[in-house]
Amino acid sequence: MPRIIAALIRHGDYHQLKNTPSAWQPFALNDEGEGHARTAAIDIDKAIKDQNWLLDSACDASQLLRAFQTASILGEQLVQINSSNTSIDITSYDALAERGVGNVANLSISAIEEIVRNDPRYDDLPENWKSNSRFCLPFQGAESLLDSGERVAKHIKNAMLDLRDNLKEKQSQVDTLKLFVGHGAAFRHAAYHLGILEFEDIAKLSMYHGQPVYLELLENNKWQHVLGNWKIRGKVTSYND
Repeated sequence: MPRIIAALIRHGDYHQLKNTPSAWQPFALNDEGEGHARTAAIDIDKAIKDQNWLLDSACDASQLLRAFQTASILGEQLVQINSSNTSIDITSYDALAERGVGNVANLSISAIEEIVRNDPRYDDLPENWKSNSRFCLPFQGAESLLDSGERVAKHIKNAMLDLRDNLKEKQSQVDTLKLFVGHGAAFRHAAYHLGILEFEDIAKLSMYHGQPVYLELLENNKWQHVLGNWKIRGKVTSYND
């Protein structure tokens, strides 16, 4: 049975509002972020050639513009440097979005905290509310970081199982790589749900913009980290990925 590998790629740097949880900000990549996307293509091309992988043409991306643009740029670059004989087909999914904060999305940190203080139904937010993996804001549509990771992990797992089934049907014997372009915090929490990271490691690690982390889905449906480095974090004050 051929190996199947998922590349988790954090979007490039982008234009964002200051002091605002960045999860669902709708803004585009900046110049540096476009460079991160091109760097991702170089990393992926090297991995494909070194490992003798086939690149699956289907790329799954977050709906958010910065992720879609990252996927588009790296896809175009990969075709240009001949890692793929066909174009990269990008499909955007809500399931790959970063942690949602509900109906206070894209408000500033101070505005969110003020709303909570003025609402008699809620206690003041804990100091670490932005980085606490288990904490969920008390607003409609909000989720915790662990919730977002579970959502992302489910999408990755199902997509990879579908890929395995397709390869079996085609009787393919070629190791295959599939690309996922999304967000650092959601990917790290997904890695916890997939059994790659221990819970205490989530806060210690981040992801580099445009530098893939490669995870293999084994035949027993467990996962292993095969290539790519997590970024070691300093003191955690928030997850604005």
